[in-house]
Amino acid sequence: MYSRLVSETLFTPPNTGCNVLQHKVLCAVPIGVYLLLLHSRATMSRWKDMNKDELERQFSPSQWSHRMSADDVIKSHVTALKEGTERARGLAQTLLNVPYGEGEGEKLDVYVPTTTSLDVPLVIYLHGGYWQFLSKEESGFMAVPLVHKGVVVVAVGYDIAPKGNMDVMVSQVRRSVVSVIQQYSHISGLYLCGHSAGAHLAAMILSTDWSQYSVTPQIKGAFLVSGIYDLLPILSTYVNEPLKMTEEVALRNSPSQLVPQLKLSSSNCDIVVAVAQNDSPEFRKQSEDYYKALESTEGLKVTLEDVPNTDHFNIIEQLVDGDYHLTQLLLKMMGKS
Repeated sequence: MYSRLVSETLFTPPNTGCNVLQHKVLCAVPIGVYLLLLHSRATMSRWKDMNKDELERQFSPSQWSHRMSADDVIKSHVTALKEGTERARGLAQTLLNVPYGEGEGEKLDVYVPTTTSLDVPLVIYLHGGYWQFLSKEESGFMAVPLVHKGVVVVAVGYDIAPKGNMDVMVSQVRRSVVSVIQQYSHISGLYLCGHSAGAHLAAMILSTDWSQYSVTPQIKGAFLVSGIYDLLPILSTYVNEPLKMTEEVALRNSPSQLVPQLKLSSSNCDIVVAVAQNDSPEFRKQSEDYYKALESTEGLKVTLEDVPNTDHFNIIEQLVDGDYHLTQLLLKMMGKS
């Protein structure tokens, strides 16, 4: 299943109420919005020119691994995450199934360092799986090298499809952040890390209008790994079968559409957009386009990490290794390298 799970890339222009080519005369469109409109049109023509088979292949990460077959890379990925999580639970102090809401799936797993230091950062990890696969039960794999350096790791559970829809999942992860900062107010800094669909959810957290919530989280950094930032292309693929998204739902849940809100909510956040060398061309374009949209927005701090000799899966699996480039980068972001 997950071997074919993939899809995203583009965003249609928002309704500005004017002809973009005549915007200087007919309406006042900020230059950032204008550039975003031009970018979105170019992106749209690219994926819309693909037939269904090519579109689904481009957005199926397992088809692009150089290490093993599509089926085997999925099996290996799940095994690596499970074994890493089991190891972390055996080595770290844990608080499992901590509720952040009333729903059955609204639970957190917390990996706690043994330290008396007052400098205790916390990183929230959001798992991938195309919003329909994996869970927090396989999401503690990266805890060992982080806990060893005095970092609290929180793996978030959310209701994947078909039980949960996109609006529900986005709401859940946002509420999980609110719960974490209420329960762990003593931390020195809050950080996000998400992989694939989890990177999408992390980007949606960064783009939250916190006036609707009881608190405003001060998120210091975010690690977005091989993410998906535009949901429109998956509407016409099998990926959307359990999600059942409409175009309206896809648009309001596409981080590529929400850069202005991200600037308002997360301008003080250091953002790393990471992509695997052997992600598909369209998957790589997702990260590159989102990075460019953020980088061209005044006031945002963002870097792009193109990680060599990795595919969509081992780019995140290797966070079990304290010497891995992204592990070191994450620790450096938190002041723990």
